[in-house]
Amino acid sequence: MRKYYFLIAALVFILDQVAKSVIQQKLPLNDSIGVIPGFFRISHVQNYGAAFGLFADSVSHWKVVFLVGFSLLAMAVVAYLLWKNTHAYPTTGIALALILGGAMGNLYDRLADGYVVDFLAFFFGRYHWPDFNVADSAIVVGAVLLVAEILFTKPPEEEHAGQARR
Repeated sequence: MRKYYFLIAALVFILDQVAKSVIQQKLPLNDSIGVIPGFFRISHVQNYGAAFGLFADSVSHWKVVFLVGFSLLAMAVVAYLLWKNTHAYPTTGIALALILGGAMGNLYDRLADGYVVDFLAFFFGRYHWPDFNVADSAIVVGAVLLVAEILFTKPPEEEHAGQARR
């Protein structure tokens, strides 16, 4: 199963890079195209911060070092967990693969360009969610899958004990 998880991570990375490249080629910086009026726009912004623009306004020279270092540490931990491949449920591997692929996509941009291209913009009335990209989406979906698994999945020994009592 290990190779499939790393394949998922690679596909997320490729999809993220292709999407960002298309945006950079087709849409001028700081421009946007309405898709669903008042709800969704395709935009082209450069994010110098973390996910969803966190720390973007920080002038600290250590910001990039911190963001790159944190990304490398997170990727190393996730890659180790995928390589170890002792997951009781395939959802864990898929979630970790999504997180790894997303982290690779954003880290690549940060190292190559010093910023991350974001292009998905959602609005709820007068509220605007910070722009994000495919990599951010994969990281969030992976994290939600992990949380859901922790909260709602019974450990295998509990499932077997429940079946034995029936």
